Amino acid sequence: MAEQHEHETAETPAEPVKVVGEEPDTTRGTVRPITVIGNPVLHRPCEAVTAFDADLASLIDDMFVSMYAAEGVGLAANQIGVGTRVFVYDCPDDEGVRHVGHIVNPVLEELDASRRLLDESPEGCLSVPGAYADLARPDYAAVTGQDRDGKEIRIEGTGFFARCLQHETDHLNGYLYIDRLSKRDRKDALRQMAESTPRYATVPND
Repeated sequence: MAEQHEHETAETPAEPVKVVGEEPDTTRGTVRPITVIGNPVLHRPCEAVTAFDADLASLIDDMFVSMYAAEGVGLAANQIGVGTRVFVYDCPDDEGVRHVGHIVNPVLEELDASRRLLDESPEGCLSVPGAYADLARPDYAAVTGQDRDGKEIRIEGTGFFARCLQHETDHLNGYLYIDRLSKRDRKDALRQMAESTPRYATVPND
């Protein structure tokens, strides 16, 4: 997921109130280019992780450094070409609290109707570089899954971080945020992408 849009009106404190999670060791991992819309790996559901091993740990390391290199706040494995159900994040919520971590095999919890308060705000994606569009999503989200060691975990968030959790889980299900837009807004997002130059390395679609 891309950073908050520069025109977003919500004010974020310059310094986070606190950090939830553990910052990754960025001396590990290799930066990989980002796949963009049209690449088949982005448009099909990812496979569940069954082996919690060194390969998975290495993938998560690569994902963190790739996300930071692209200046994103969230990254799903298929955004670096790996069709595996895992995403990483380093994302603030609307109170400025910084959330850092990863989740394997995430499942988005169904919300009770009383908790489905929609927030319509600009959303962007590293796989649709340069494009933003307003999209309504619930302002609260929770996902359950596992960590890199297979331990059961649950992550919840509000505001912009809730949007991130939903956005990244969508990726692993084979959907991009523009798939949720009207035809008109989708066309506009693709126009924005066509008129922009990515600030990071991307994988060309053949």
